[in-house]
Amino acid sequence: MTNTFGQKLKEIRRSKGVTQRDLAEKVGVDFTYISKVENDRNPPPAADTIVKICEGLGVPPDGLLAMTGKMPTPIKEIIRENPAALQFLRQAQTMTLTADEWGMLTQQLKQLRSR
Repeated sequence: MTNTFGQKLKEIRRSKGVTQRDLAEKVGVDFTYISKVENDRNPPPAADTIVKICEGLGVPPDGLLAMTGKMPTPIKEIIRENPAALQFLRQAQTMTLTADEWGMLTQQLKQLRSR
């Protein structure tokens, strides 16, 4: 059975020992909003809010963002401002990379930058 966004968020929050009120305070939203998202009465938040939630929980946002297919504003801006970035992503799409290949590509990018 696949978890919904709300179920996954609740699971992560509880595993970190954070209450809905504490998380809401860290994110700058009302705790009832967190409750509604976790109980699937509200749709997943905007990408930038997901990033804030993950920062509040001390976890990387990639998993929750991937569940929603959303991208944070800074990433959208990179793609919008840099046609080469979009070309790179289109090329990667045609290659149907595996998760391991994406990981290796990420490591190669880090090595490229550290030179």
